Amino acid sequence: MKIATIVIRVLMGALLLFGSIVYFLKLFPEPVLTGNLKTFNEGLAASGYLMNLVKGLELFCGLAFISGKFIRLANLVLLPISVNIVLVHLCLDPANIGAGAFLFLGNIFLIYKHWDSYKEIFKA
Repeated sequence: MKIATIVIRVLMGALLLFGSIVYFLKLFPEPVLTGNLKTFNEGLAASGYLMNLVKGLELFCGLAFISGKFIRLANLVLLPISVNIVLVHLCLDPANIGAGAFLFLGNIFLIYKHWDSYKEIFKA
């Protein structure tokens, strides 16, 4: 199980690093979006800061997962991002939910593996 944890963590880190580096360095042209997903993306871009914040957090989490440092913090930071990725794709683009679903399920798996670190948060 320890090897599976490391593999999932490194794959998630690579996915997050790839997505954030491509965004910041504009290595590939942005995909053509249509319909409600296009409207949603235009709204995020119009905020002027939100996508930069999300991609910056993804960069931090990707580096944390790859390096093996601050994994517990990165899990908490990534959780709302991964939930939103899944929900956006579920509602607006179900055909492309694969990477988002992997990220969310991997995030839940890593939280489960480090559950002892999070128990204190839920104490009354």
